[in-house]
Amino acid sequence: MALVISLEHDMHSSFSRLPARRAAGGFSLIELMVTVAIVAILLGIAVPSYSLYMKRSRRGEAESALMDIAQREQTYLLDQRAYADLATLNPSVSSDVTSYYTVAIAPPGATPPTFTVTATPKAGTAQAGDYTLTIDNTGAKTPTNVW
Repeated sequence: MALVISLEHDMHSSFSRLPARRAAGGFSLIELMVTVAIVAILLGIAVPSYSLYMKRSRRGEAESALMDIAQREQTYLLDQRAYADLATLNPSVSSDVTSYYTVAIAPPGATPPTFTVTATPKAGTAQAGDYTLTIDNTGAKTPTNVW
């Protein structure tokens, strides 16, 4: 029998110059940092949009409360021939409105009777710096660009 010597190199030997890649056991630091950057960008866009949406939503609730009070004033005028103050009307203003706005009725005016209902944002709340909303006995609403 003859002895056969092979000169081929075994590519799968443990002496290979390139180490075999191990199965991934988790995320690399770069993958994690890319994910954190993407989440930060999304939050940077979403949080201000959500805050603006909530401010507009609370303003809409205040507008609705003012409209309700103005309607009650008109009904009271038909019954009593005068406008009433807030305590007499006893409107059902939600706690969502009273938490962020101070609702008041200006004293009734001279003849003919008048009223002005005002919702002023409370300082130190998320609505601080928002518009002061008013409606009067003629139905005029200010500021007109936010109603």
